[in-house]
Order: sequence, then structure tokens, then C-alpha cells
Amino acid sequence: MRVRVDGSMLRRPRDAFMGSRPTRGNVVSTFRLALAGTPGTGKTTVAELLSAAEFGVVTIEELAQSAGALGEQDPSDGARPVDLDLMIESIAKSWESAPASPEIIDGHLSHHLPADAVVVLRCDPATLRERLSERGYSSAKVESNVEWELLGGAWNEREGDSPWSEFDTTTEDADSVVKSILAWISDGFKPASPEGVIDWIARMDD
Repeated sequence: MRVRVDGSMLRRPRDAFMGSRPTRGNVVSTFRLALAGTPGTGKTTVAELLSAAEFGVVTIEELAQSAGALGEQDPSDGARPVDLDLMIESIAKSWESAPASPEIIDGHLSHHLPADAVVVLRCDPATLRERLSERGYSSAKVESNVEWELLGGAWNEREGDSPWSEFDTTTEDADSVVKSILAWISDGFKPASPEGVIDWIARMDD
């Protein structure tokens, strides 16, 4: 049975150092696409729609569990730390070959993996705060995730030269977001990087 755990329940170990990681070369007919973004931006819904479009979907939790890289739940925040180095080492050999069919890696830590391309879902911090509060998150957890989104989240951790793109889910419905992602994929992951990354702080100043 596929386990869907909210992304905020997984995190990197505190004080962990993320060293250099391998990057993939040219895009082939099948690929692995990391679906990243702050918890609450809509990753699970988008992944389910892509699954319906015949993409394979695997979660970060599943990869970490298989690699023995999933730690015990931290009572302070309810999260389960993931040993990224161990997980990347575990998948290194199998990921030398392209998957049998296009595959989505669902999880807010997925941008750390050596995927062929990365999609980052974004959401206006005010809207994100509402979404996470409706999930019943503690105030501390809500504000931690809102701050991560406000400051750029995954973009500040970008490594390697794999194509990256971002899609704003603040007002766009999931179907529209998926259509945009599929169009980006169909165009060969072009552009390989958006002309301007969403800057929530700059928009607040406007």
C-alpha cells in the first residue's frame, strides 16, 4: 500500500551537511522528475494527477524507508529525519539507468536527489499559512513552513545543472498546473531555468 505522508513530516537531520551529489546528463525518452515545494503547495494532488496521466510516482518517504534512511519521529516537531547521503547512496546504482517509464519523485526534499529535472511548486505565503492552519498544524510548524516559502525554499538549495522550473499554485487549480508542467516536459524541459524566480518579499514591497 502506498503511504502518503505530508511532506512536513520528513526533514533533513539537524546540522546535516549535504555534500556534492551526482547530476544526470542529457534528458532521455524516460526520466525522473523531482516534484518539490513547501508543504501545502499541492505536491500530492499534482502527483496524483500525473499518476493518472500514466507517470510512475514514488515518494521520498518510500525511498528513504527502502534505503533504511528514515529516522525515528522527533517529538519536538513530529518530523522524521531523512539521511539524504544514505538515501542517495542507496539509489545511485539503479538511477544510473533511466526508469522504464517517466517517474515523479514526490516530496519536499526531492530536489536534493539526482533527478533529470525539478519542478518546484510555490504558493503565496499568506495563502500557504491558511492552508497549513486548516490542516491543524501548530503555529510554530505553520510559521516555519511559511518562512521557508517566503525565503525561496528549494531554490536556495539548488545544486547541479538539471533543468528547474516553478509553478505558482496560489490561485491556479491543480489541473491547470499539471497542464503547464506537461507542456514544460513536452518542450524538453525548456527553459532550463525561469527568467525570474518568484520573489514573495519583492512582491510584498510593491
